[in-house]
Amino acid sequence: QVQLVESGGGLVQPGGSLRLSCVLSGVTLDLYAIGWFRQAPGKEREGVSCISASDTTPSYTDSVKGRFTISRDNAKNTVYLQMNSLKPEDTAVYYCATDLGRYCPRLHEYVYWGQGTQVTVSS
Repeated sequence: QVQLVESGGGLVQPGGSLRLSCVLSGVTLDLYAIGWFRQAPGKEREGVSCISASDTTPSYTDSVKGRFTISRDNAKNTVYLQMNSLKPEDTAVYYCATDLGRYCPRLHEYVYWGQGTQVTVSS
Protein backbone atom coordinates (compact mmCIF):
# COMPACT_ATOMS: atom_id res chain seq x y z
CA GLN A 1 0.00 0.00 0.00
CA VAL A 2 1.41 3.36 -1.02
CA GLN A 3 1.64 5.92 1.75
CA LEU A 4 3.18 9.35 2.03
CA VAL A 5 3.82 10.99 5.39
CA GLU A 6 4.86 14.61 5.75
CA SER A 7 6.59 16.13 8.75
CA GLY A 8 8.62 19.17 9.70
CA GLY A 9 5.97 21.84 9.76
CA GLY A 10 5.58 24.35 12.55
CA LEU A 11 5.49 27.99 13.56
CA VAL A 12 8.34 30.17 12.32
CA GLN A 13 8.99 33.90 12.20
CA PRO A 14 9.20 35.74 8.89
CA GLY A 15 12.63 35.26 7.39
CA GLY A 16 13.07 31.92 9.10
CA SER A 17 13.54 28.45 7.67
CA LEU A 18 11.93 25.03 7.85
CA ARG A 19 12.69 21.71 6.20
CA LEU A 20 9.75 19.50 5.35
CA SER A 21 10.14 15.76 4.85
CA CYS A 22 7.98 13.39 2.86
CA VAL A 23 8.52 9.69 3.50
CA LEU A 24 7.19 7.30 0.89
CA SER A 25 6.36 3.73 1.89
CA GLY A 26 5.02 0.72 0.04
CA VAL A 27 7.11 1.40 -3.07
CA THR A 28 10.69 2.36 -3.88
CA LEU A 29 11.14 6.09 -4.17
CA ASP A 30 13.85 6.08 -6.84
CA LEU A 31 11.34 5.16 -9.56
CA TYR A 32 8.93 8.06 -9.00
CA ALA A 33 8.44 11.78 -9.20
CA ILE A 34 7.20 13.56 -6.07
CA GLY A 35 5.43 16.88 -5.86
CA TRP A 36 4.93 19.34 -3.01
CA PHE A 37 1.71 21.33 -2.76
CA ARG A 38 0.15 23.77 -0.33
CA GLN A 39 -3.30 24.97 0.54
CA ALA A 40 -4.03 28.10 2.53
CA PRO A 41 -7.41 28.70 4.19
CA GLY A 42 -9.99 29.75 1.64
CA LYS A 43 -7.64 29.15 -1.30
CA GLU A 44 -7.21 26.42 -3.84
CA ARG A 45 -4.40 23.89 -3.57
CA GLU A 46 -1.37 25.01 -5.54
CA GLY A 47 1.72 23.24 -6.74
CA VAL A 48 4.91 24.37 -5.03
CA SER A 49 7.64 22.15 -6.44
CA CYS A 50 8.22 18.81 -8.10
CA ILE A 51 11.20 16.54 -8.58
CA SER A 52 11.32 13.80 -11.18
CA ALA A 53 12.65 10.29 -10.65
CA SER A 54 15.89 11.23 -12.41
CA ASP A 55 16.28 14.31 -10.18
CA THR A 56 16.88 16.63 -13.13
CA THR A 57 15.60 20.20 -13.37
CA PRO A 58 13.20 20.39 -10.42
CA SER A 59 10.29 22.76 -10.97
CA TYR A 60 9.11 25.55 -8.67
CA THR A 61 6.19 27.90 -8.64
CA ASP A 62 7.34 31.48 -9.21
CA SER A 63 6.55 32.68 -5.70
CA VAL A 64 9.08 30.30 -4.10
CA LYS A 65 11.90 30.35 -6.65
CA GLY A 66 15.21 31.20 -5.01
CA ARG A 67 13.81 30.47 -1.53
CA PHE A 68 12.70 26.81 -1.62
CA THR A 69 14.76 23.79 -2.66
CA ILE A 70 13.44 20.31 -3.30
CA SER A 71 15.71 17.29 -2.98
CA ARG A 72 15.48 13.54 -2.60
CA ASP A 73 17.33 10.84 -0.68
CA ASN A 74 16.35 7.59 -2.33
CA ALA A 75 18.18 5.53 0.29
CA LYS A 76 15.84 6.97 2.91
CA ASN A 77 12.77 6.96 0.65
CA THR A 78 12.42 10.63 1.52
CA VAL A 79 11.90 13.87 -0.38
CA TYR A 80 12.68 17.17 1.30
CA LEU A 81 11.51 20.73 0.84
CA GLN A 82 13.96 23.23 2.29
CA MET A 83 12.16 26.52 2.81
CA ASN A 84 14.20 29.64 3.48
CA SER A 85 13.30 33.32 3.82
CA LEU A 86 9.77 32.36 4.75
CA LYS A 87 7.00 34.91 4.37
CA PRO A 88 3.55 35.13 6.00
CA GLU A 89 2.02 34.28 2.61
CA ASP A 90 3.76 30.90 2.76
CA THR A 91 1.40 29.92 5.59
CA ALA A 92 -0.52 26.84 4.50
CA VAL A 93 -0.89 23.11 4.91
CA TYR A 94 1.84 21.47 2.83
CA TYR A 95 1.27 18.13 1.12
CA CYS A 96 3.42 15.75 -0.89
CA ALA A 97 1.98 13.55 -3.59
CA THR A 98 2.80 11.17 -6.43
CA ASP A 99 1.13 9.46 -9.37
CA LEU A 100 3.82 6.73 -9.39
CA GLY A 101 5.20 8.06 -12.65
CA ARG A 102 8.79 9.05 -13.42
CA TYR A 103 7.94 12.59 -14.48
CA CYS A 104 6.05 15.40 -12.77
CA PRO A 105 2.40 15.24 -13.83
CA ARG A 106 -0.28 17.88 -13.85
CA LEU A 107 -2.07 18.64 -10.58
CA HIS A 108 -5.19 16.59 -11.32
CA GLU A 109 -3.10 13.53 -12.20
CA TYR A 110 -1.66 13.02 -8.73
CA VAL A 111 -3.15 9.95 -7.09
CA TYR A 112 -1.52 9.40 -3.72
CA TRP A 113 -1.43 12.18 -1.14
CA GLY A 114 -0.07 12.58 2.35
CA GLN A 115 -2.08 13.98 5.23
CA GLY A 116 -0.29 17.32 5.22
CA THR A 117 1.80 19.32 7.65
CA GLN A 118 0.95 22.85 8.84
CA VAL A 119 3.39 25.67 8.21
CA THR A 120 2.64 28.99 9.91
CA VAL A 121 4.81 32.03 9.30
CA SER A 122 4.05 34.74 11.82
CA SER A 123 5.75 37.11 14.20
